[in-house]
Amino acid sequence: MHGFEDSETGQEHVALVCGDPDTEDAVLCRVHSECLTGDCMFSMRCDCGPQLQHAMKTIAENGNGIILYLRQEGRGIGLINKIRAYELQDKGADTVEANERLGFDADLRDYTITKSMFQHFRIKKVRLMTNNPLKVQALTKLGIEILERLPIQTGQNDHNARYLATKAGKLGHLFSERDQKS
Repeated sequence: MHGFEDSETGQEHVALVCGDPDTEDAVLCRVHSECLTGDCMFSMRCDCGPQLQHAMKTIAENGNGIILYLRQEGRGIGLINKIRAYELQDKGADTVEANERLGFDADLRDYTITKSMFQHFRIKKVRLMTNNPLKVQALTKLGIEILERLPIQTGQNDHNARYLATKAGKLGHLFSERDQKS
């Protein structure tokens, strides 16, 4: 585990490294945004915890790889606002509508810190485990070459079906390789 501090925000992030990733080849990678409720409390309202567990298991089976764990709870709105958003969702709003009613954009995450994290490990190319095309675009803009997007199909249940449908419909998430945009 390696710790990083964003000099502009003071926010702390970690990199979980398995093995000795070969920086000449594309490194198996997950850039995961903190989700206390999903990652630690096993909430069934999202698929975050299962995605993190899947990434750790896949990297362990691969023998090397890296998870960049970014402290940007609730797609960047913070834990308390995420709880407020849950209340709005309980009253019928979807995850995007709830964020917007609280005065936030649908997704406020910033991936800038990943550039220095990847540079620290001399990683230039990755095989990225994600369903989020905006994450792919953001990392590409930062100079990270993404050789492959590996979808994560896990964590679906009756409690998060609407959430996942909203991620696909409103946020453009791609849950399979077939969904890959050309």
